[in-house]
Amino acid sequence: MSTAVKPGIENRLSWALLALRVSVFIVMFVWTLDKFINPSHSMGIFEKFYSISGVTELPVYIMGALQLVLVLAFVGGVAKRWTYGAIFILHGGSTLSSFPQYLDAFNHLLFFAAWPMWGACFALYLLRDADTRWTLTK
Repeated sequence: MSTAVKPGIENRLSWALLALRVSVFIVMFVWTLDKFINPSHSMGIFEKFYSISGVTELPVYIMGALQLVLVLAFVGGVAKRWTYGAIFILHGGSTLSSFPQYLDAFNHLLFFAAWPMWGACFALYLLRDADTRWTLTK
């Protein structure tokens, strides 16, 4: 088996990784905005999916601010080992916490969209060194 890289593959790979990074960012950014625009929604999510009741608006705003820093660093390609890893872990927690919805699949079809996104997060983490297009750090 040849280990030679086909011409142009680095260019195509960098565009593919950029597309993954931006698409994951869009979802994570909207989830972040939701914490500021509709904090009661986040409070309900903590109760329903994580069994954490009594979360007030202030912790939601703090988590939103921290998440905003993370997703902006992620989309900018800053500290990739940490930001890509954190996005992978956070999205994984979200995906796995929704497990009961997967058992009633046809009433919760949109929850299944979390799995390919989690796969995209994993691919970005594994290929983070090759993800150099439009990043603030190489």
